[in-house]
Amino acid sequence: MNKHSLCFISFFFLFFFMLINFFMMIYFIMNNMVIFLEWEIISFNSMGIVISILLDWMSLLFMMFVFLISSSVIFYSKSYMSSELNLNRFIILVLLFVFSMILLIISPNMISIFLGWDGLGLVSYCLIIYYQNIKSYNAGMLTALSNRIGDVMILMLISWMINYGSWNFIFYLNFMGNDYSMKIISMLVILAAMTKSAQIPFSSWLPAAMAAPTPVSALVHSSTLVTAGVYLLIRFNNLLVDMFFMKFLLLMSGLTMFMAGICANYEFDLKKIIALSTLSQLGLMMSILSMGYGDLAFFHLLTHAMFKALLFMCAGVIIHMMSDNQDIRLMGGISLYIPLTSLCMNISNLALCGIPFLAGFYSKDMVLELVSMSNLNFLVFYLYYVSTGLTVFYTMRLLMYLMINDFNLLSTYNLYDEDFIMLKSMFMLLFMSLVSGSFLSWMIFSYPYMIYLPFNMKMMVIYLTLIGVLLGFFVSNMGIYSFNKFLKTYNLSYFLTLMWFLPNLSTYMLNYSMLVFGQNLLKNIDMGWGELYKSRGIFNIMKNYSVIFNVYQMNNFKIYLFSFILWMMIFIFMVLF
Repeated sequence: MNKHSLCFISFFFLFFFMLINFFMMIYFIMNNMVIFLEWEIISFNSMGIVISILLDWMSLLFMMFVFLISSSVIFYSKSYMSSELNLNRFIILVLLFVFSMILLIISPNMISIFLGWDGLGLVSYCLIIYYQNIKSYNAGMLTALSNRIGDVMILMLISWMINYGSWNFIFYLNFMGNDYSMKIISMLVILAAMTKSAQIPFSSWLPAAMAAPTPVSALVHSSTLVTAGVYLLIRFNNLLVDMFFMKFLLLMSGLTMFMAGICANYEFDLKKIIALSTLSQLGLMMSILSMGYGDLAFFHLLTHAMFKALLFMCAGVIIHMMSDNQDIRLMGGISLYIPLTSLCMNISNLALCGIPFLAGFYSKDMVLELVSMSNLNFLVFYLYYVSTGLTVFYTMRLLMYLMINDFNLLSTYNLYDEDFIMLKSMFMLLFMSLVSGSFLSWMIFSYPYMIYLPFNMKMMVIYLTLIGVLLGFFVSNMGIYSFNKFLKTYNLSYFLTLMWFLPNLSTYMLNYSMLVFGQNLLKNIDMGWGELYKSRGIFNIMKNYSVIFNVYQMNNFKIYLFSFILWMMIFIFMVLF
């Protein structure tokens, strides 16, 4: 098969499934329907293998978004990966990835959820190491091992659910909340979701996963891998409300949001900045989820998926045109040369900031206003609002470096805006970034949220946005008025860019201690005492004994006579005494 034909067929089928899901979802919402299917694959003696499928408005809507984004990504890859010899292998890996996510979405059963969950982890490893170099291998291992912690939690959860006699967790959510076993199960679910959605202390794998090709990043960081944990918690939300562990999750996700916002302001790698913004938005989803607003977390998850996929696609186009260079300090003034890509980039960035009437505004504004209404302490309130301000801050900094600042490119460059395959897939997501917020808010929330706040509290988001724009402008300004010359903030950059030393703690510390332990074992046991008492020692003993036995067997008369006299002396000694 021609390498481009598989691309086109995959795009066509995914887009077709997206349309089917869309019409089914409209029908399900209008009729308030839920379909629960059980398909018995095999029944042998008393054992049955059954696959359960849950179709409701939530799973259908999420599947629609996954199909839409993955179809755009595959269409985009047709151009982005056109020089790739093994394009078919890449497309098949992406399709496997999408299939694993779909399996996770439609499963009401912990076993099939685990199959999808583990499928995501394994295929993501294959995609991250796609460009085979040492950096990709390190990033792939870090991702796989971090996600393996979550897989172990799910396995423990499956073993605990044997207490109930069935793995269909959907049956237990409403009336088993106070049961001791269910509390352990819910704690394991939260830990698993924290690893998959990269909350502190498991955050270091998410920026490292940027070693993957950019289309993969667009898919992974918008609607598939990182949102799996959030989706699982949304499904378990009835069970988790009012648990102490949810308060812990609120603190961790708030700190994740804050940490990612700060780190993005000190990062110069274009893809890592966007990855850290994903981490920040995941913190927002997990924190609002830990307060009990499952529908709202789902709403933000969907709107975020649209503009984040678009943002990664624009970054991919820019990186291609910069001769595969990702450093934003070597970019600038690109809006003059690639206006359509810059348009997509700016609109997706503004949607990320929550500028009114774009997709991100509807979900983010509602989240922050509900936080303002909730009975929370000042720390959580501070984390929410400062993190929102930091989002605008790093977005403005990115726009300044890419669009507005002076032309900082290499002397040889080739900027063009006529790759229509990439542009078509980007415009499809651009349209959704503009309309999906209002479209989803009318559809998901059949009743309006009544949010009643004082004027200054209502305007707090606008204030923070304006402050973030100003700070971003001043910090990014390269001229004499640059803030950095006065604040000396870049002295802190080592601490801040290393994500509060999380990679050191989760990656290097563990590896270093294990490697040192292994080195000591090798030196002291394998090449030391073990060498003396095991392999080498046994060899020496055997060699010495064989020499002695060899001498005995040489039929030497003196030795026979000596041994006879020795035996006689022993015999006489025993008789006499």
